[in-house]
Amino acid sequence: MKKKTLLLTLILPFFIGCKETPQAEKEVEKKIPVTLTTIDTTAIVSYTDLNATATYLVKNVIKANATGYLNSVNVATNDFVSKGAVLFSIKTRESKVLGNTVNNIDPSLHFGEALKVRANTTGYVTSVNVQQGDYVQDGDALVTINDVKSFAIVLSLPYELKKYIAIGNQLEVLLPDNSSIKASVQKFMPTVDATSQTQNVVLKINAKQNIPENLIVKVRIHKSSNTKTISLPKAAVLTDETETDFWIMELINESTAIKIPIKKGIETLDRVEIVSPILTHDDKILLTGNYGVEDTIQVKVIAK
Repeated sequence: MKKKTLLLTLILPFFIGCKETPQAEKEVEKKIPVTLTTIDTTAIVSYTDLNATATYLVKNVIKANATGYLNSVNVATNDFVSKGAVLFSIKTRESKVLGNTVNNIDPSLHFGEALKVRANTTGYVTSVNVQQGDYVQDGDALVTINDVKSFAIVLSLPYELKKYIAIGNQLEVLLPDNSSIKASVQKFMPTVDATSQTQNVVLKINAKQNIPENLIVKVRIHKSSNTKTISLPKAAVLTDETETDFWIMELINESTAIKIPIKKGIETLDRVEIVSPILTHDDKILLTGNYGVEDTIQVKVIAK
């Protein structure tokens, strides 16, 4: 009996040791392989491209200056007209009936001559509402002309970005054909759209450009660049599904990483500014192996 008890005493630790060894190996296997990164303090420049529309702000409506019949129509849609050009001539009913009779009595009166309607601006004709021979009344709209001097790029600017531009700033306008032009900020409209919270900004093109109305272009807004920026690669910054909370995973010892909430600033294609907390070059931040993990994890650094 004593021999059996002694034998069990010798064998039992062996089985216990065998049982614990796979468990220890399992604990090692739980460590997540990660790579690390550190902060970058070089200046980063960020920009955003916003849609804008080419348009004429002033559209002049030319009206009839008398009641009568259109004796001539000298303009068509899409024509370019100069200020003072004769667009129409109108013969009143009286001149049509009595013109020859009166002129036979006194030719110096020129009673039968048609009244001329002239362009009051220089620009492109967008619509002609009448044709030759039509009867019009004094004040009827005859034609609409886009004032060429009022051509502008209208940018719908999100109000939170207003701090990045000011009156007189030169902005880059990107056209759909991959060319670009410069435009200056002329004025801010006095209202903000209640739904989108955007404010229209009028940009004037610095040189003559053959840009059609209603063309959708992009305006590049450069955000501030700070020489003391602290930034990390985008892969190191994590967020939730709603993109309201942001965090990083920081290595606090050789094998443990914890979640650190952050406040981010401007972004580029590959980097994110870290506004808070203040990070240093000594901080080791997870670059890979950080996605979808717990607040505290065991890690194995595979590269530095």
